[in-house]
Amino acid sequence: MKIFENIINPREIRRKLGLNQQEFWTQIGVTQSGGSRYESGRNMPKPVRELLRLVHVEQLDLTKVKKEDFEIINFMKEEHSDLYKSLKKAARAKKKEA
Repeated sequence: MKIFENIINPREIRRKLGLNQQEFWTQIGVTQSGGSRYESGRNMPKPVRELLRLVHVEQLDLTKVKKEDFEIINFMKEEHSDLYKSLKKAARAKKKEA
């Protein structure tokens, strides 16, 4: 089970990570005041929710992600699905070890 699987409120995620609003929200391109509004219950747009999930829940460093990476992943899924599944399994096992 993921640590934030059942957390809906972004304030809870931020507090769990030990970040202040400025640190938390700027990582996904949202101002501190905008983030404060989301934490107070304002409706969060789907793209912002998805960025929040990728950066703070999945711990993805967006500065390292390139379009080419997704092209390679899609190619492997389509053309070499056995290799893709094997690599995915190995990556998960390594993550559990850490």
